Amino acid sequence: MHTVGELLRRWRHHRRLSQLDLAIAADVSARHVSLVETGKSHPSADMILRLAEQLDVPLRERNRLLLAAGFAPRYAERPLDGDELSAARDAIGRVIRAHEPYPALVVDRRWNIVMANSALDPFLAHVAPDLLRPPINMVRLGLDPRGLAPHIVNLAEVRALLRIRIGRQLVVAPSAELTALYEELLAPGAGPEDARHPIEAEIAVPMIFRFGGRELRLFSTTTTFGTPMDITLDEVAIESYYPADVETAAYFTAFGQASCDA
Repeated sequence: MHTVGELLRRWRHHRRLSQLDLAIAADVSARHVSLVETGKSHPSADMILRLAEQLDVPLRERNRLLLAAGFAPRYAERPLDGDELSAARDAIGRVIRAHEPYPALVVDRRWNIVMANSALDPFLAHVAPDLLRPPINMVRLGLDPRGLAPHIVNLAEVRALLRIRIGRQLVVAPSAELTALYEELLAPGAGPEDARHPIEAEIAVPMIFRFGGRELRLFSTTTTFGTPMDITLDEVAIESYYPADVETAAYFTAFGQASCDA
């Protein structure tokens, strides 16, 4: 069990800040930061959270800091399908349904899919059944040879993009589970490394799928909660996909219309 001072020092080093940098950002003295880190001063719960805010510590880890100092956790972790998060769940549902006929899904911190709209269905039809057993992992779904990987034309670029995104996520919030996923599917040697599709002219790195001779080109945006006070909401993100050309837009429009007529 690490002391709160040791944990704060780890986060400060992780953020590559000096004690003076942190002190200025938190509006405290550098001496006070030093005393807290060495255990010579016992910080209040509010001071811990003040320092954690400046260090951009995730809510889950802020609870760990509080526990290490002998305080009760401040942030709850409620299930997304529970009554207490019904308003947030309904809001997320409205967002992804409103995005139809284009795909949108919700992932947790491990990149497991927790919600999705109906536009994802055509992609899942090409996936091995065992990859669809909950929890469905978005990264494994995309990169596993039994998943969507054989249908992604620019697989190397997609892997490189995911490597960057998850690498950044691990910098913000180190995770043994996410590190294992990274090493399994994204580490050098785990998949194709040579770029095979020119992307210089794109407005964003697209995902290019080929199904039955038809190419679908999509780019994505990510949406998160702006001021979460719950660990679950702090760790979920909405991945929304948009057509990168008129042919892809026409495909999804036709699919959405067919779904409505069925």
